[in-house]
Amino acid sequence: MSARGKLNAGLHKAARNRNDDFYTQLSDIAEELRHYARHFRGRVVYCNCDDLTASQFFQYFYKKFRSLGLRKLITTCYKNRNTDLFTLYDQERAAGITFTESPSGDEMPDINIFNLEGDGDFRSNECIRLLEEADIVVTNPPFSLFREYVAQLVEHGKQFLIIGSMNTVTYKEIFPLIKDNRLWYGPSISSGDREFGIPDHYPLTAATHRTDEDGKKFVRVKGVRWFTNLDHKKRHEELILGRKYTPEDYPKYDNYDAINVDKVKDIPEDYPGAMGVPITFLDKYNADQFEILNCNDIRLSDRVPVKEHGLIKDKDSSIYGKPKYVRIVIRNKQLQS
Repeated sequence: MSARGKLNAGLHKAARNRNDDFYTQLSDIAEELRHYARHFRGRVVYCNCDDLTASQFFQYFYKKFRSLGLRKLITTCYKNRNTDLFTLYDQERAAGITFTESPSGDEMPDINIFNLEGDGDFRSNECIRLLEEADIVVTNPPFSLFREYVAQLVEHGKQFLIIGSMNTVTYKEIFPLIKDNRLWYGPSISSGDREFGIPDHYPLTAATHRTDEDGKKFVRVKGVRWFTNLDHKKRHEELILGRKYTPEDYPKYDNYDAINVDKVKDIPEDYPGAMGVPITFLDKYNADQFEILNCNDIRLSDRVPVKEHGLIKDKDSSIYGKPKYVRIVIRNKQLQS
């Protein structure tokens, strides 16, 4: 590769290598994974964004390999990301590791440590080949590449359990998947924030952070959720409704044929039409009870811009000229004739 080619490659990788390494805590992983044990027996699991020296996903599946009944575990990660731009392309190759059931019946699985030809990017051809071998992907992908990461999983028809920011539900690439019940929240996180480990070289710029007695750094991140297409019991729990509809309590939007509901607990039990609800509704969403609508289908005028994401958002979310926050449009399926 020419010097210019190396520099361009370095710039591309440096752009990707923003501070995206957040190490999920083992306790958070275990709390979520306990809802899916039946999904893993006899399956191949791939953790494709996981530093072998720091990933608690790797540790969880390594320790639970036999009890979960896994057929195979594959783990790969980017090569050393703590590096100068101009030496990035000269670093040693990325590594991966696989575990398979021991043919001799030994207590521990067979282990194979291998080098990757490239840098371990989940978009590389060799990582895609490993992805095609997998049944379920479980990891914490780079937040800045979340939409691209999900698109790859969907393209290859994979089941997955990943962690990301709840703000991603407003992306035009993500919300249609939620609307069509191809992606939903996991059950173990529905409010608050979570603590993540970060690499030693990251600055502690988060509002809440700490360094433990061993010098390891941790930050708290708000608004994170598990995203999955693995079924779990919580997504079938019915939301109990207790409010009655009145036009005074539930005004309509200026640009959409839907009433506004400011809080999920205030969804009226007797309104059959379209309702705009906060995105926190997704923590309670039961697809058997509610239907998510595309806001473009209830525009009051062709002058209202079409929203690629299908959400009531921006200046078009106003009521009496006063804008509201982002709203998901829903309808109570149990009230439909």
